[in-house]
Amino acid sequence: MADVMLMKEIEDTAGRLGIDLSQVDFESIRLPPGEDFGIISDDEEVLQEESLEFDSGFGNIIVVGNLPVVPSEKFEKLEGVVRKIFGQIGVIKDDGLWMPVDPTTQKTLGYCFIEYGTPQEAELAKEKTDGYKLDRAHIFAVNMFEDFDRFMKVPDEWAPPESNPYTPGENIQQWLMDEKARDQLLIRSGSDTEVFWNDARHLKPEPVYKRPFWTESYVQWSPLGTYLATIHRQGAAVWGGAGTFNRLMRFAHPQVKLIDFSPGEKYLVTYSSHEPSNPRDANRIVINIFDVRTGKVMRDFKGSPDDFAIGGTGGVAGISWPVFRWGGGKDDKYFARMGKNVISVYETETFSLIDKKSLKVENVMDFCWSPTDPIIALFVPELGGGNQPARVSLVQIPSKEELRQKNLFSVSDCKMYWQSNGDYLAVKVDRYTKTKKSIYTGFELFRIKERDIPIEVLELENKNDKIIAFAWEPKGHRFAVIHGDNPRPDISFYSMRSTHNSGRVSKLTTLKGKQANALFWSPSGRFIILAGLKGFNGQLEFYNVDELETMATAEHFMATDIEWDPTGRYVATAVTSVHEMENGFNIWSFNGKLLYRVLKDHFFQFAWRPRPPSLLSAEKEEEIAKNLKKYSKKYEAEDQDVSMLLSEQDREKRRMLKEEWEKWVNEWKKLHEEEKQLRQKLRDGEASDEEEEYEAKEVEVEEVLDVSEEILSVDFGQE
Repeated sequence: MADVMLMKEIEDTAGRLGIDLSQVDFESIRLPPGEDFGIISDDEEVLQEESLEFDSGFGNIIVVGNLPVVPSEKFEKLEGVVRKIFGQIGVIKDDGLWMPVDPTTQKTLGYCFIEYGTPQEAELAKEKTDGYKLDRAHIFAVNMFEDFDRFMKVPDEWAPPESNPYTPGENIQQWLMDEKARDQLLIRSGSDTEVFWNDARHLKPEPVYKRPFWTESYVQWSPLGTYLATIHRQGAAVWGGAGTFNRLMRFAHPQVKLIDFSPGEKYLVTYSSHEPSNPRDANRIVINIFDVRTGKVMRDFKGSPDDFAIGGTGGVAGISWPVFRWGGGKDDKYFARMGKNVISVYETETFSLIDKKSLKVENVMDFCWSPTDPIIALFVPELGGGNQPARVSLVQIPSKEELRQKNLFSVSDCKMYWQSNGDYLAVKVDRYTKTKKSIYTGFELFRIKERDIPIEVLELENKNDKIIAFAWEPKGHRFAVIHGDNPRPDISFYSMRSTHNSGRVSKLTTLKGKQANALFWSPSGRFIILAGLKGFNGQLEFYNVDELETMATAEHFMATDIEWDPTGRYVATAVTSVHEMENGFNIWSFNGKLLYRVLKDHFFQFAWRPRPPSLLSAEKEEEIAKNLKKYSKKYEAEDQDVSMLLSEQDREKRRMLKEEWEKWVNEWKKLHEEEKQLRQKLRDGEASDEEEEYEAKEVEVEEVLDVSEEILSVDFGQE
């Protein structure tokens, strides 16, 4: 299109100058040397594009520095050591290892070049061996050969970077200052992503922001609600604000598929998987850890799927997301991943392994962090055919000191559940019976904050009951268990405190025969939803654990998701596009009252915006709780005003409906009056419209509808 416009301009100019372009030989035109009159030739454009996309072809070569300087008689030994270390990572080409020698001294120069078969192997070698400690005096410094061109362009003299004037941006915490103390919710349906205020008083959501094609797969709130992350082909982006949602930062990571925030929102982890050019090679996994505020890559990890497989079982177990699990509370000080017989724990000050080495744990199968403290709980199954029992260990980080260990016998499986404050750890243990023909379940309960971390064993009254679900009360001391094999299992509630506070677990109650297979505690504790999802078609029971009583029962048919708002005041149930019909969400009060319902076609995602922890001290919260009636008067008055407004709106709506009806009736009466003469004529002069003044009679009328004549030919035969 641009070429057409340019040619039109040339023709117009030639017309004004009286030049016949058909008589001009353009090939004979030559510009003065070094002059282009601002017109870039096609050849120069191609040359520029080629220079941008130029590939040196050295992407499969690495440079290894800090090698020992040895004489010629030790050359072969050093070369063998280097080849053994780097040959484990990839295939080194024939004559692909070159170690330069000083021609004067006949000693090596302390570095070498290694050429691999593929750039992926070279990148992996750099990742695995940079910082490798050959001995005390020699720690490898590994770089890609292509990087040296970039290093050579560094200027000899330092120049201060240009500073841009400060321009204050929007307060991205402004949404927390809502005068009505409302929470925000996000939905994705069709191609649209929308953010709303949950305006439960007015029984409807209030629109905040809507954007089509905002993401190419899904969106995710950060753990404290500060950011909203979106995923794109080129990478991820984070957005913030109360109503405008400006883009705050981009994170370049081509073909990114998954993202994860650190608990304190300081870092963003991105993941991608790339298919190899050679079908026989494994996929290439790339994981980047970005600083959220600066967008800088703090650390990257690259390798095959086997390098990131959970439990050391390679591609069998596959990759479980998130690969890296964050610990140490909201400070984002540590993160860890599990490999074969190791747990690698990194600290974020240098993004390197703690003590430069991983924690070796033979056959480790699972681990999880305390939500509040730098403590790792890990599970190791039985070894040696049962000669070495399974165990659960608690390990302090960064000292790697084992705080507590519990040996477990005849273990089939084990799952660990931390309480949100890190006060307790529940370990669900599935054990074989003596005959090995069946399995029973029990719990090992760790009291983390007590001296010597005492452990208590809990077994259900019927040990053979299958455990369907387990959930701790947030910030509390109670937990709930769904157990049983029949279609209507039982639900038991327990407390880590007994009536005499003797430090013994005690059962509070058991609810028999419930249509439930999932538990959803309110974030503030006390209330819980006993939910029957999937096969139970969305059965809901709102239960008060303080009073041990059911507040309400309800149903959201085919519900797929249940999520409490961060304050515990409201709860959302949703039917996503897993089902083709009734897509949308319902908003309920904490005690089970349906407030409003929103239907959305092709409904993919629902998410409440998280809130950061309260800034109030425990003493201030306790003071507010004691004087709640005094504070609640203000909000009760506001609720009453809203209720009156809604009532007034309802009255206004009914008044308008009544006026519309009366208007229609009056118009009908007017038309009826206008047609009176016509009716009188049709009635043979009778003017009255009163039905009772007429006598109804039945009259039979014969009417010939049609007459037709047909000639029939008759053939009379002779006998």
